[in-house]
Amino acid sequence: MKNVSFLIDVTKCIGCRSCQVACKQWNQLAGEKTVNTGTHQNPPILSAKTWTLIKFDEFEKEEGVNWFFTKIGCMHCEHPGCVSVCPVGALEKTETGAVIYHDDKCIGCRYCMMGCPFRIPTFEWDKALPYIRKCTFCYDRLSEGEMPACAKACPTGAITFGDRDELIQEGKKRIESKPEKYNPHLYGEKEVGGTSVLYVAPKDADFASLGFPVLGERALPTWTHNALKFVPGQIVVVGALMSAFYWLTKRKMKNKAEPEEVKHDE
Repeated sequence: MKNVSFLIDVTKCIGCRSCQVACKQWNQLAGEKTVNTGTHQNPPILSAKTWTLIKFDEFEKEEGVNWFFTKIGCMHCEHPGCVSVCPVGALEKTETGAVIYHDDKCIGCRYCMMGCPFRIPTFEWDKALPYIRKCTFCYDRLSEGEMPACAKACPTGAITFGDRDELIQEGKKRIESKPEKYNPHLYGEKEVGGTSVLYVAPKDADFASLGFPVLGERALPTWTHNALKFVPGQIVVVGALMSAFYWLTKRKMKNKAEPEEVKHDE
């Protein structure tokens, strides 16, 4: 299967949130109770219930105000930092390019949250048996030959879905053909070894001002490997024991909860 990717064109996004709604519908994510914080962006951040978010940015110019809308979600890195720091293999980089998560392996350590430079993985803080949650690139749809729900729902072509190499060429083509319109930087082509989500942005809005982290080209697992090899063996053993204790506790709580649910249904 191809290494699939998104090319997201910020100049084409109208902030309709069709992708945001389609993501919630397909993944059966609950709505969130929010409050007005002085922005049209809603919810304010990604969460266990919101895996795709349209970010609103307002820039004051001499001639007036410019609005830019940016789709935010998992970048599905070519060499994911979250995968490299997970001690139990709960996160996996698949053959499609999608980074997915396995509930049955997770021990709740949340290292993936610290290992992601884009701050994407979120945690179910409101649950007794919490899991990590994030965009899966609609891996279930990819497995059936379907495109991700967000890309299918986009009405303006702001989200282009396809082969990563082909989309890199498409992104560069847009930038070269209209230098007066586009920022010369194709974000995601080389950041942290490359990502499966690529961005082209307006000429008068650099990626840092749009909230993207400024990152080098070095793949994150090369950093994490060098750091983890200096961790003393005793810490690894203690970590393994704590992980086992967490897993047993989680299993006990789950087994206890199941009869209560059956009784409630009756």
